[in-house]
Amino acid sequence: MLSYCTNVHPAEDLDGILAQLDTYAVPVREKLGQDRLGVGLWLAAGVAAGLAADPSARRRLAAELSARGLAVQTMNAFPYGGFHADVVKHSVYLPAWTDPRRLRYTLDCVTVLGDLLPEDAAYGSISTLPLAWREPWSSSHDVRAGIAFEEVTRVLRSALARNEQPIRLAIEPEPGCVLDTVSDAVAWLAGRVDPEYIGLCLDTCHLAVSFADPAKTVEDIQAAGLSVVKVQASAALHVERPGTPEAVAALKAFAEPRYLHQVRELLPTGEVLAADDLPAALETLPARGPWRVHFHVPLHATPAAPLESTTGVLTGALGALAAQGPLPHVEVETYTWTVLPESGRQELAAGIADELRWARMEVHT
Repeated sequence: MLSYCTNVHPAEDLDGILAQLDTYAVPVREKLGQDRLGVGLWLAAGVAAGLAADPSARRRLAAELSARGLAVQTMNAFPYGGFHADVVKHSVYLPAWTDPRRLRYTLDCVTVLGDLLPEDAAYGSISTLPLAWREPWSSSHDVRAGIAFEEVTRVLRSALARNEQPIRLAIEPEPGCVLDTVSDAVAWLAGRVDPEYIGLCLDTCHLAVSFADPAKTVEDIQAAGLSVVKVQASAALHVERPGTPEAVAALKAFAEPRYLHQVRELLPTGEVLAADDLPAALETLPARGPWRVHFHVPLHATPAAPLESTTGVLTGALGALAAQGPLPHVEVETYTWTVLPESGRQELAAGIADELRWARMEVHT
């Protein structure tokens, strides 16, 4: 089932979440002519804790979703809260996997998802951050994070015994984090976690920014004995000649203050240079090779030249996964609608529907 991620909506209480589903998700389902629409549910930590503590509230949420023709097989537990604050930037990586609050939040999401999974779901998935932002991090942090994942695994095993549907945790590599690339995540996870319960969330925007080959990435994950639990179908900005005046002007329009927009430059030597945010990249990177920018752009809307979109990385990754067997959960995750340049914005329900329509046609999910 193809889903869209509800972290695009700001509500952080149950009534607000339901109101936003009425305002956006139900119209999206109707625009697509579907009886049932997949939603990748994002719950801020406070509402997740309240639902986890109250079985009647979980039953209410399940009934409300069903009444609206909405189905949840995946959750996004990366942002802890405040994802639509005026400035998010590095705070999205807090609390880290060394903090007991991150473990508690994730376990709350496990409890909630266990009561929301449709009967026909093969499994449930929960995506999470790649440990933390890269600094500070040490071998002692590795140990603490590993202990937290052992506890998650213990709970996931017990959840399977209760619900007969496995729930799996999906680690999402992101530029600038401890697990910056998929290769970093594979190296850290292999031999440290139980692959039956913990795997990868392949965000194809993040994958594109790293300039990794999507087919080889999928092969390397499988070769390490790991799996892709979930794909976040997303696209980055690409600019072939970032030093031209036209490119600089176009990129500046995407340099907004809310989210972090990491940039990578591929030099002719094959070396990849890094900047932690777009304004810094415009000041410090040499612009001798192409850039990719961590800015989730709508899948169906090609940016105006000289900018391009990396949807080819998305289709390449999904093609490689399809060659291995049934696709994992696929969740369209464009949370940046409200910070796009004015020329790229759309009425939200219409934009989400257009993205999902594109995804159905292009990736055959």
